[in-house]
Amino acid sequence: MNKYPLWKNLLVLVVAVFGILYALPNLYPDDPALQITANKAGAATEQAVLDRALGALEQAEIPVKRSELLEDSALIRFRDVDHQINAKDVVQNAVGEDYVVAMNLAPNTPDWLAAMGAGPIKLGLDLRGGVHFLMEVDMAKATENRLTNTLNSIRDRLREERIRYKRASLEEGQIRLSFAKAEQVDQARGILRQEFREYLVQEEQADNVTTLLLSLTEEAEREIKDYAISQNLTSLRNRVNELGVAEPVVQRQGAERIVIQLPGIQDTAEAKRIIGRAANLEFRMVDWENDPMATSRAPVDAEFLPMRGTGQRVLLKRDVIVTGDRVIGASTGYDENGRPQVNIELDSVGGKRMLRTTSKHVKDSMAVVFIELEPEKRTVMEGGEEVEKIFTKETREVINVATIQSALGNNFRITGLDSPAEAKELALLLRAGALAAPMYFVEERTVGPSLGQQNIEAGLLSLVVGFGLVLLFMIGYYKVFGLIANLALIFNLLLLVAFMSIIPGATLSLPGMAGIVLTVGMAVDANVLIFARIREEISNGITPHAAINAGYDRAFLTILDANITTLLVGLVLFAFGSGPVKGFAVTLSIGILTSMFTAIVGTRAIVNLVYGGRPLQKLSI
Repeated sequence: MNKYPLWKNLLVLVVAVFGILYALPNLYPDDPALQITANKAGAATEQAVLDRALGALEQAEIPVKRSELLEDSALIRFRDVDHQINAKDVVQNAVGEDYVVAMNLAPNTPDWLAAMGAGPIKLGLDLRGGVHFLMEVDMAKATENRLTNTLNSIRDRLREERIRYKRASLEEGQIRLSFAKAEQVDQARGILRQEFREYLVQEEQADNVTTLLLSLTEEAEREIKDYAISQNLTSLRNRVNELGVAEPVVQRQGAERIVIQLPGIQDTAEAKRIIGRAANLEFRMVDWENDPMATSRAPVDAEFLPMRGTGQRVLLKRDVIVTGDRVIGASTGYDENGRPQVNIELDSVGGKRMLRTTSKHVKDSMAVVFIELEPEKRTVMEGGEEVEKIFTKETREVINVATIQSALGNNFRITGLDSPAEAKELALLLRAGALAAPMYFVEERTVGPSLGQQNIEAGLLSLVVGFGLVLLFMIGYYKVFGLIANLALIFNLLLLVAFMSIIPGATLSLPGMAGIVLTVGMAVDANVLIFARIREEISNGITPHAAINAGYDRAFLTILDANITTLLVGLVLFAFGSGPVKGFAVTLSIGILTSMFTAIVGTRAIVNLVYGGRPLQKLSI
């Protein structure tokens, strides 16, 4: 009686070693650091650059903890955030504009622990510091973008079917298709009803011209809004991943808003610029039929756009060959003249469109149009009062015009960019995916690392005080068994920290720390039930060994019922909660599982080692 088989003792030992090893990296917090990376894609940062930066820091009397060369960058570590912030401008001036100096937090975990996949707990925004953005999607622009894409598709289909039309345009939220002959109207209506069913088709006549009006159904408009939110969520997550942020939060809030939290980000201007920028590309043919110098007004199927840098007007066809939505790969490089370029890879649909168009226009010119959407505040009159509203300002400019030497397919390059930094940023935006609609910042909050440190210290203090009071109570009330329960409590805390450190996506925030404090209080409940049962059995006159066995066996179902109900509550909070509620639910749920193991299996193993296999007259309980 009261002896575990060897395998159970080994199981407890293995779990204890696991908890110690994977909780250990939390003794090595991240260092504030500066990362030096070359602007040129694929270029490495050399030792000479790092030496130049270290020399500048020494002259500025800014102490450095450690420096190292990584695979393609250099890293300089500091002992505190103040030194890191003061060093950024010094290092940037020392290395020049050919290098990007970014502030981040560098891991400090020993190599032998990192090789095992161990690392510290990922801290949330309120503990680590960082930025919080609330962004709103411009749904009107999302609808306009869908109508524009549909208009281009309709033009392609009418041309494929050789249906002539007088005009195809987008006006006041409707697509207008004008025809001169009734048979053309019937043919076009058949295609529209078969392939564009999400549109209501109406007809009007004037001056022997029949016009078909296409407007979106209510269901189609809802689908567009849902798509805009989901596509923007995907693009934003990709952009955040490009920033290298650990455990970011990018989630929908309400019908038209998105919340972004970036723990550890200190260069908020860079993050805001990359996240909020709505940029795209269009590849369009130059109007080879008309001379722009001799034409003051653009024809119906063409428009003038300015050339970047010179402002010279370029006459372009309105038809878009492909847009940045079809880009599946983008990388930076340099052309034969040393100027920055972006290497583009299109998907299969985009490649076919590009091949079909360019094969017909060899020796003609194709332009790359850069489109940028920015929020703009305007004051408008509503109900006799001036109201400030945010509108989307669209800027279009030609960044490159090149002669098509041969048919292009899925892979080609674009040039005409101002700098390597712009090429790098454009490639990043194209890789991340175009936004379905522009967004603007509704709210921005910055949590400083010092505030995060205060939160950590306050949370740790509450944990230590709660932990200490529980330890004192258990020893004073249950004596030796209380000491055993305290060992299990420490074991439980180690396991909880270990699991929080290795679970992908688990982030510790202030509510999570509250969950840990609550877990510490709840962890001894099971042992209190067991020890109370043992006392009851002893008072009934049975032997100490039988009392121990009965105490654990008969209290098990009560402990299981109580913990399962609490675990179900934790799962419900995780499923329906968001943000802080999820953080609390994660730590609470993991704490319940680890406390059940340590309270039932862990303490039983220690009790068996202390009391098992020897005669007992009484128990210190």
